[in-house]
Amino acid sequence: MKTHKDKIVIAENAGFCFGVRRAIDTAETEAEKAAERGGSRVFSLGHLIHNDTVVRNLEKRGVQVIGSLSEAEAGDTVIIRSHGEPRRVYLEAEERGIRLVDATCPFVDKIHRLVNETELPVLIAGDEKHPEVKGIAGWCREESPVLIADSRDKTAREIREKAPGAKNFFVVAQTTIKQEMLDEITEELTEEGVKYELHNTICSATSMRQQECEKLARECDAMIVIGDRKSSNTGKLFEISKKHCPETYFVENKEDLPLHLIEKCNKIGAVAGASTPDYTIKEVITSMCENKELTMADLLSEVDIDKSLKLPRNGEIVDGKVHQVNEGEVIVNLGVKKDGILPKSEASLEEGQSLADVYKVDDEIKAKVIKTDDGDGGILLSTKKLEYIANWEEIVKAYEDKSVLEVKVTRTVKGGVIAEYKEFSGFIPLSQLSDHFVVDAEEFVGQTMEVKVFRIDPAKTKAVFSHKMYLAEERQKLVKEIWEKLSVGDVVEGTVMRFTDYGAFVDIGGIDGLLHISEISWGKLKHPQEVLSIGDKINVKILSMNEEKEKISLGLKQNTPEPWSVIDEKYEVGQVIEGKVVQIKEYGAFVELEPGLDGLVHISEVAHKRVENIGNELEAGQVVKVKILEIDKDRKRISLSIRETMEAPAADEAEAAPAEEAPVEEAPAAEEAAPAEEA
Repeated sequence: MKTHKDKIVIAENAGFCFGVRRAIDTAETEAEKAAERGGSRVFSLGHLIHNDTVVRNLEKRGVQVIGSLSEAEAGDTVIIRSHGEPRRVYLEAEERGIRLVDATCPFVDKIHRLVNETELPVLIAGDEKHPEVKGIAGWCREESPVLIADSRDKTAREIREKAPGAKNFFVVAQTTIKQEMLDEITEELTEEGVKYELHNTICSATSMRQQECEKLARECDAMIVIGDRKSSNTGKLFEISKKHCPETYFVENKEDLPLHLIEKCNKIGAVAGASTPDYTIKEVITSMCENKELTMADLLSEVDIDKSLKLPRNGEIVDGKVHQVNEGEVIVNLGVKKDGILPKSEASLEEGQSLADVYKVDDEIKAKVIKTDDGDGGILLSTKKLEYIANWEEIVKAYEDKSVLEVKVTRTVKGGVIAEYKEFSGFIPLSQLSDHFVVDAEEFVGQTMEVKVFRIDPAKTKAVFSHKMYLAEERQKLVKEIWEKLSVGDVVEGTVMRFTDYGAFVDIGGIDGLLHISEISWGKLKHPQEVLSIGDKINVKILSMNEEKEKISLGLKQNTPEPWSVIDEKYEVGQVIEGKVVQIKEYGAFVELEPGLDGLVHISEVAHKRVENIGNELEAGQVVKVKILEIDKDRKRISLSIRETMEAPAADEAEAAPAEEAPVEEAPAAEEAAPAEEA
């Protein structure tokens, strides 16, 4: 290759993707923590990424690879790779006391949640042998069929063998497959005459990488695909490139370069898989120069590799030194052939501040490139966008660890409101604004509220917030505190909230307890509304608690003595009192003296005359005067008389109906004569 003629174009999205970078950073952090703790063991469950070089480097730092959890012990740290693992792995780790550090890619984690929530048969578009696909399958519900297909034919076979007769499917995709595969599978479903709910879970970064590879392959004389041969996404880049550029070569490192084949090419494209580290990419590019002693810096200065390697790219974070401060902009020296320009509109300023208040000559600053100009202009910078990135990272972290953010609602939009978290704007749907139905979102504008991150879209840098989730979590905390404070036997104040035929639900400070109808009164009730009303404040006693089922049983009658236990204090033989007729039998009538305390008026004690049908003399609900004839505490019986509260009839009437003509018969016990369900 002639260095003055050659042009090497490196794909913009070459190298580690977000999920892989996150997994590597996690592993390195855990290795450092383990070293600080004195060498505790750290493992990755399977190869963290599909790149042997990276895996070997991690092993040198103390992160060993294991094939299953059986190789780890209680107290060990095991890192879940970005591909994710089945749900059973998490359950086993918890059971065995193994500390899991989850580095599952957020895109893959989303698929796990989707398939775990659906009740439909799941069809996974992807390679059944790929660890990501195995992990996804492990989160599907056991009761539903799981189909895995990578072609039309496989789709048809899976339906016939695993889900014959199924008319609806839930479709997701391995994040690294080509869009063509997913399209083929959904077309086959349509031909099979079945419906499907499609969730296109192909990673947007993967799609962009593949599109960029195709574009580059069409333009170049030769293509170099850099990465590990075991990497699925790198293999797909090779397939795409080979299709459009026959001179495509798969290289794992600089030793694999076919220099003798590409030396006559004028334009060479270079792409790299998501598992390929930057240092491997740089080594390969450097080796494509004739002079093997050239450093990377020499390469950049002598070879026109690509203008994006000479100037920072759009979106790149750069360091620079303030060269000049003007009223409307700051000139920044970035160490390249063009100066950086930081306009006042893109600077992070407090209200009322000027650029001169914040920036001084020779200050070192960090900013984001929002426009690269290799003509006469400068490189447009933004510190505000940098804050935006930092805010986005905070949002992603809050989503991952389920923490709370504080936002301010700024305006209403269709279906909800826009809420700002520092420099970042997110969306709150109407359904997530409150724990009650919201008719008009305008009332929330200007309010500051706590939210949980409901959903994120890393590809579009968008977030959906939820105040409702925060309120629900706070309620759970309150409920937990209430459970911890309450004990069986406590008497607490409550508010009657609603009724059922079998009782009333009472709010006792944030949670509802059931006051069964049998526990309201010592007497017999047909409905709680006979003694209670909605909104009543009452003191209730906690009878039982079941935190697991979130059930509390309450009692109201327990706050007053059981009538028979204090009968001597209120009643005595010969006493005349009023009572209510509650039940009529052939042999007499039961009269309630107070709730829970009934007495029997035998038919012979109803009147001075002979009574053939007691229903002709008394009716249920009638208030009558009675005299206590006998109190039997052992048998819990009270004998009453209405006749003895009346004046005796005239002598001629007495002769017409002599008392001896109404013989007294032994009546059944009150408990036998008036069972609870009849009273």
